[in-house]
Amino acid sequence: MTTPITPDTKNWTWVIHRRCPECGFDASAIPRETTGRVLAENADTWRVLLSRGDEVRRRPDPQVWSTVEYGCHVRDVCRLFDQRLVLMLTEDDPRFANWDQDETAVADRYFEQDPQVVSTELVAAAGTLSARFDGVSGDQWQRTGRRTDGSEFTVETFARYFLHDVVHHVWDVTHG
Repeated sequence: MTTPITPDTKNWTWVIHRRCPECGFDASAIPRETTGRVLAENADTWRVLLSRGDEVRRRPDPQVWSTVEYGCHVRDVCRLFDQRLVLMLTEDDPRFANWDQDETAVADRYFEQDPQVVSTELVAAAGTLSARFDGVSGDQWQRTGRRTDGSEFTVETFARYFLHDVVHHVWDVTHG
């Protein structure tokens, strides 16, 4: 059993419009049509990160997730964003159900999961979402959706917000 981390309660939606001072990723500079490719490249990076033996289970600090915990989170974010993208593409202005990432980490025992299984599942989830983003075209990029906190997205800003998340978490485990 590991100690749950203190939840991150920041609203990160600002990363849609400007460079992140922590990880350096500038989502606003990424052409929307490359979302699928960027995600696929990110998944390949996670495959390497999750293959580093017992090291992937070590937390750099009791309040910072280990590589396997971050990998579980990225896998689940890919799954969640795929569901949300489908809603945005098939419904008018859907409202997304709340998701507590920290509660999920504890309930699903991220720390105890097998890194190789996580890697396989992450790559599969990223592949599904990558293909879904590759299929977006024309006016679909402007379809909308909202979180329960009121944050509004178009498919384009949703893609940027998402890409920052998965890129930032690579930075977390390589620089944290």
